[in-house]
Amino acid sequence: MQVTQAYRFALDPTPAQRRALVSHAGAARFAWNWALAACTTRHQAEGTWWSATDLHRLWNQTKKADPTLGWWAQNSKCVYQEAFRDLDRALRDFVRSRNGQRKGRRLGFPRFKKWGRCRDSFRFSTGVMRCAGRTVTLPRLGTIGTHESTRKLARRLEGGPARVLSATVSRTGHRWHVSFTVRIDREVPERHARPGSAVGVDLGVSTLLTAVDNSGSVIEIAGPKALRAGLRALARLSRAHARTQPGSANRAKAAGRLARHHARITHVRADALHKATTMLAAQYETVVVEDLNVAGMLANRRLARAIADAGFGRARQMLAYKTGWNAGSLVVADRWFPSSKKCSGCGRPKPNLSLSERTYRCGGCGLVTGRDVNAARNLLNLAVSGAESQNACGGDVRPGLAGRPPAKQEPGTAYAGQTGTATAQAAATLMANSHIRSLCR
Repeated sequence: MQVTQAYRFALDPTPAQRRALVSHAGAARFAWNWALAACTTRHQAEGTWWSATDLHRLWNQTKKADPTLGWWAQNSKCVYQEAFRDLDRALRDFVRSRNGQRKGRRLGFPRFKKWGRCRDSFRFSTGVMRCAGRTVTLPRLGTIGTHESTRKLARRLEGGPARVLSATVSRTGHRWHVSFTVRIDREVPERHARPGSAVGVDLGVSTLLTAVDNSGSVIEIAGPKALRAGLRALARLSRAHARTQPGSANRAKAAGRLARHHARITHVRADALHKATTMLAAQYETVVVEDLNVAGMLANRRLARAIADAGFGRARQMLAYKTGWNAGSLVVADRWFPSSKKCSGCGRPKPNLSLSERTYRCGGCGLVTGRDVNAARNLLNLAVSGAESQNACGGDVRPGLAGRPPAKQEPGTAYAGQTGTATAQAAATLMANSHIRSLCR
């Protein structure tokens, strides 16, 4: 099947190429700020904004008439065009978010980008973009060395199944990276290597994840806790940065050391998540996870740091596309499904289970097991139970109490009509039906 995939490589530029990268990033930042000022001025006068095409046309007129913009030709024209498109997309998302048409948190109005406080990045959409060996070739920048081999992508580009859509260059810490967005024909097997296998995955704080498969095996993967491990060094580097004089060379060096430490924490966390999710997607055909409200969980000031360090949202994103690549499916349980507060042996609910109780003890059947293991078994039972009553959108036909949303299902990853997401509990559905009948009387 055709998928859009990204290949990211760390660049090893020469000093002259590094200056060119900084110049392109500055040009992209200038184009964003110039376009945002133009859109703000027009909105105050006419109540509307410039589109990306209008901004490009206005820029072509302004850059020739204003002698102070004579430096624009030193950088690729794609840098300015893509900055205008990014701003146009940000303005449209802002309007959709304000009108309630966009999911997720409420977006604010786009802000101006300040040097030293925004991320240095720019994008190419046209021109020569290729890679070979340990080098990449980009428009206006020429051939730049890389710290790793690019042969994996080069073979796909030469063979024909891949096509480069764009190349985004960005700086993280002290290192520049290039990310090729590629449209590729990915070979997906007709069936999973282990058909019929299923696993329930419970993400946690003490361990990265606890999983129980259909054979009864319990899998526990300890998380690296990258932020907690590097917190002491992070505090030391932050103090050293705060004690330097603003605008001095020492402050720039201290900021670089602090950024490198932040980047290392991010890479350690991503490496652990990639290894764990790749293993689950390769070994199990059906993977069941919870629909966690990560933003709400971060409101708990006592657990916010540990939750953010675990990377719950990133793990689910990885499982979504990796299960599809392996001809598997990802089932997302309903947010209100009581995976931790229900006995996996007899199904008896335990609503008063506190967060400090790490061992689940059932008062009905006497089951004693780990809290995370019990939650993983309950999630596994969803895949074993088969399909539920669903509407065309993949949700329950009759929603639960208090307008609970229908169950979620990752697009393109679940069995059509074979396995579904978790539905509301039978007791909750019965109460909802009684409540609806009482209102209709």
